Amino acid sequence: MAEDLSVIKGTKQEQYQNLIPQIENLITGEGDLIANLANISAALKEQFGWFWVGFYLVKEDELVLGPFQGPVACTRIKKGRGVCGTSWQEGKTILVPDVEQFPGHIACSSLSQSEVVVPLLKNGEVVGVLDVDSEYLNYFDQEDVLYLEKIVGMISI
Repeated sequence: MAEDLSVIKGTKQEQYQNLIPQIENLITGEGDLIANLANISAALKEQFGWFWVGFYLVKEDELVLGPFQGPVACTRIKKGRGVCGTSWQEGKTILVPDVEQFPGHIACSSLSQSEVVVPLLKNGEVVGVLDVDSEYLNYFDQEDVLYLEKIVGMISI
């Protein structure tokens, strides 16, 4: 298991391509989901410096805050509420260039301006979501979606 992260500058693609094998090394051989989600959150935050990055896990009828990096966050989110709850309900990635334009957006922080949420699936069922926020408008794009979906796909649940 690698314990140091090699953070690089460069294009977004170069950063993801450098980071993904390191995440794979961090989680390979570690069977604990929470430990892996914590390390993935930390690796993404360290590489990209995003405002907030973390996971919410489905517990009964709510998403409950899991491992994250950033300021304090909403603890529980109902299905269909906000970007995370909508991603859970629809079972798909949601890219939001301007959170103020997203109907029902939950403002855990007024500093968050754009967001991408990727569902974690087990046997076709959403069991959690990866939530990434930026303090800048239009910060994320389809390239982020592609690589974040790839990272989420590496997680064994």
